[in-house]
This record gives sequence, structure tokens and C-alpha cells, in this order.
Amino acid sequence: MRIDIITCLPRLLDSFFAHSILQRAQQGGYVEVVVHDLRDYTADKHRRVDDYAFGGGAGMVMQIEPIARCIRALQADRTYDEIIYMTPDGERLNQRTANALSLRQNLIILCGHYKGVDERVRALFITKEISIGDYVLSGGELAACVLSDAIIRLLPGVLNDETSALTDSFQDNLLAPPVYTRPAEFEGHRVPDILLSGHEAKIDEWRHEQALERTRIRRPDLLE
Repeated sequence: MRIDIITCLPRLLDSFFAHSILQRAQQGGYVEVVVHDLRDYTADKHRRVDDYAFGGGAGMVMQIEPIARCIRALQADRTYDEIIYMTPDGERLNQRTANALSLRQNLIILCGHYKGVDERVRALFITKEISIGDYVLSGGELAACVLSDAIIRLLPGVLNDETSALTDSFQDNLLAPPVYTRPAEFEGHRVPDILLSGHEAKIDEWRHEQALERTRIRRPDLLE
């Protein structure tokens, strides 16, 4: 898989992709993440990528021209399955969306900034709009990182235990059950005996019951 991220703040993404699972995924050849500085595609001598909004109002708007140049330059080299715009008014990111995107080959993620992008960008280039929640960030970079992480960890071979992602919360519309590790007892609080029994079938049954109960209490909407 290849993920191209378009941003006017590329350094903001450096650390996120340089550590842990995301770093190993790139080093192992499972994914290629390429960050593009939008300012490299502007014709403005001051490298500006924004301008005042027509009609007035507070805040600046990202211009269509540098975004169009960048996207078209990328499309000249390969075909993209999705061109995604991170925006608060997009479709809410969930596990189903992450699963679907993990099956794609090439993705572009456009990070919004300021008051957003010129609406013509959305009409002409964007194929999917995604939000990570009902709140506003200073820019789409953090949202792009969240989306990338959710996708990349699902790629075959990225996690040491490939079954791990399949038992995460939301994969089956349930929250994950409680988990424990050593010591078996801490200050009078003991790990449930069933988990120490070695009886795999009964442990699976217990975990499913716990997942149902946790979901019923914390996220009953998932069971509807």
C-alpha cells in the first residue's frame, strides 16, 4: 500500500510515522507513506497556499491551484483508489471504514487547514470525506495520522500477531473484553479464575460475554 499525505505542515507528521508499528510497517515494506509539502506546488513567491474568502468573513481558505497541481502530479504516476479529505463535516471514521480502506492499494489524504479548502477542491478531486469526531482541530494533520494508523495496523504482516486486529473493539460491533497480565494477584485483586484455567473454549465464551456486557453498558448504540 502507498499513502500520500498532502499538507502545508509536513514537519508536523515526521515523528508520528517514525516510531513503533508505523515505522516497522514502512521498514518492512508493507506500506509506503509519502508526505508532500503543499507549498512546493504554489506559484506564489511567498509560498502561500491560502487567501481571503470571497464574500468576507473571518479566517483564510486553502486555494485550489496548489492542491490541484499536487494531486495531478501524483495521479500522473499512479492510479489512486481514493482521494480523502479530512474534514469535521465528513463521514465519521469507524472500524468498518478502516477495514475497507486497508484493502485499497493507493490513497491520497488531504489535510485541511485554516477555514478549509476551496469548495471546488471537494467537487473536482475528493472521492471520500472523513471526520474523526465532532470537534474542530487546528488542521487535518492529526486526523490524517489517526486514519493512517487505523488503516496500516490492519495490513497483513504489520502486527506480530495477525489475529490481534481481528479481536479489537468494533471489529464485531462489540467493545473488547477486559484483559489481564502478571501478576495474577495484586493487592487482593485477583485475575478471574477462568483466565487461569487453560480451558480455551470456556475462556472464549467468557470473553464474548464480557464484551457483550461492556458494550451494553458503555455503547448500547452498537447493539441496536
